[in-house]
Amino acid sequence: MKLISAVILCAFLVAVLGAENKYTSKYDNVDVDKILNNDRVLTNYIKCLMDEGPCTSEGRELKKTLPDALASGCTKCNQKQKETAEKVIRHLTQKRARDWERLSKKYDPEGQYKKRYEEHVGSSRAA
Repeated sequence: MKLISAVILCAFLVAVLGAENKYTSKYDNVDVDKILNNDRVLTNYIKCLMDEGPCTSEGRELKKTLPDALASGCTKCNQKQKETAEKVIRHLTQKRARDWERLSKKYDPEGQYKKRYEEHVGSSRAA
């Protein structure tokens, strides 16, 4: 689940690979809370990710980097991006579960990233 969050994070933060093999911090100052609390805007991002609507430049970048972010466990994300991903995942799983499931099926059809996320959450709680 966290990995998919990283993907959603990338949607809001739109990560582009940098010279140091990290995602760009260009979108780190985006007000994610404002997006998450605006159903219309959040729905537009979800439609973009699901190929059901147009994308902003951030949405297009997210769609390009999402597979890599999921596959790498967001290892190219900075701390701010990881924290934002956690926030987005919590919001989607708690308040937009149907959209979360749709995104999960598209970007993690075999559940491998979800499993890795659940293991991460379990180890974080134990620490």
